[in-house]
Amino acid sequence: MNRYPLISAASLLAAMALSTACTHAPSAPGTPDSITAAVADSNRPAADAQRDANRKPAETLLFAGVHPGEQIGELVPGGGYFTRIFSKAVGPTGHVYALVPPRPANAPANAPDRSAAIRALAADANYPNISVIELTMGKVAMPAPVDMIFTGQNYHDLHNFPGLDIAGFNKSVFDALKPGGLFIVLDHSAPAGSGVSDTNTLHRIDVASVKTEVMAAGFEFVASSDILANPADPRTANVFDPSIRGKTDQFILKFRKPKK
Repeated sequence: MNRYPLISAASLLAAMALSTACTHAPSAPGTPDSITAAVADSNRPAADAQRDANRKPAETLLFAGVHPGEQIGELVPGGGYFTRIFSKAVGPTGHVYALVPPRPANAPANAPDRSAAIRALAADANYPNISVIELTMGKVAMPAPVDMIFTGQNYHDLHNFPGLDIAGFNKSVFDALKPGGLFIVLDHSAPAGSGVSDTNTLHRIDVASVKTEVMAAGFEFVASSDILANPADPRTANVFDPSIRGKTDQFILKFRKPKK
């Protein structure tokens, strides 16, 4: 007789589901332990982990050059997908500043607070090195110069804020960085030559326009990455269209503030 209790099919399926939910995409060769551990953080929501295969966070942080001890500003972090990973990757000697737009003065009293999720994350004891800073006057202002400023899938939205001075905004990012600091821009690709015509309709932007705008603020272009490229995306559908959502063709650009 078998001395061990039989495992029911339902229990086995439940265990398999839990294992799948907690599985993270493997890191690229050469990925530092600090990044691998940050992506594998057990405090991350299961929904975030399920998006890792498409968003490739380990490869993204590796390309960006995130290291323990760094001070990072993240522009409009949404629900905190990258914020959590940055927090663990920079560790207790580093810090992450979540930069959020202020609540509109004319917003209805019952309008949702879009920064609520990130403010809750900053209050989470598992992520004590996260602070929230409001963007004021359409500019970035940090307590002290930082090593990196990162924007994921929302640089294009700068063009959708009425009256926002793009040149002035990028200059404020430049001024918020230490000499040699990096500005990382990850966004949805628009058709080549389309400029900024699709920022509001499709939520996409032409990579060439981003380079031109950012470099006009004084940045040096360092490198680009195609780890999020998807040649099957015709780049003509809204990024929220079910046919392409989560699988858009995306670019990542790395810019540096000159050391002198």
